[in-house]
Amino acid sequence: MKTLIIFNRPPYDGTDVTWNGLRLAAKLLEAGHEVRLFLMNDSVDMARDVCRPPEEYDQDLSQMLKQLITGGAAVKVCGTCMARCGIHKNQPYFEGAASSTMPELASWVVDSDRVISF
Repeated sequence: MKTLIIFNRPPYDGTDVTWNGLRLAAKLLEAGHEVRLFLMNDSVDMARDVCRPPEEYDQDLSQMLKQLITGGAAVKVCGTCMARCGIHKNQPYFEGAASSTMPELASWVVDSDRVISF
């Protein structure tokens, strides 16, 4: 089963929304599902090495994303959002997070069994 998870929120926005999405992705991978993650809007910061958790936050979401990549999840980052969004605009992305486009996202949506948005 192919599951696409689309992230839209900043990694550290005072909620656990992004953290829960990453946890779900990890459980799907563990269950043998194909997992695809697409980062849009301010969620693009999650794929930047300069993104660090705030002092009061006990989870490193960028590290979680790297672990998902190592575990086999495909990760794409909206190319337009890479330069427009996040507090770390124009900072480089770590290996395994590929620049992408809306047509590629549309293709993933059509080719996925499940699409979830966080």
